[in-house]
Amino acid sequence: MTTDKFEKDTRTVHKFIQLYCDNKHKSIDKNTRAIPLRYENENLGEINYNLCEDCEKTLKISCENLLNCPHDEKPSCRKCPAPCYDKTDWKKIAKIMKYSGMQMGLLKIRKLFKRGQG
Repeated sequence: MTTDKFEKDTRTVHKFIQLYCDNKHKSIDKNTRAIPLRYENENLGEINYNLCEDCEKTLKISCENLLNCPHDEKPSCRKCPAPCYDKTDWKKIAKIMKYSGMQMGLLKIRKLFKRGQG
């Protein structure tokens, strides 16, 4: 996997988890922290987040799995011949990705309609 692909995928999974946590865990105490983003000894900055404990754990697992992905051409996790997520974590991240993907799609549609009305 290239450095750019690693950074893009890591930031994308963060956005999905953050959106899910913001919408689904509004009343839960959240931790504001940052994860350093490094790939092959290259410092790529950090990811700042404000997540509940459960979503923070999911983000860390996802980042670790991306960092340790053995594939040169990383497939989507759904199509991976050797998934690195255990079954429980896979179900959780799949639920988050499905929810957040739908929400992001709906946000784009809403913006298009608002532009058309203006």
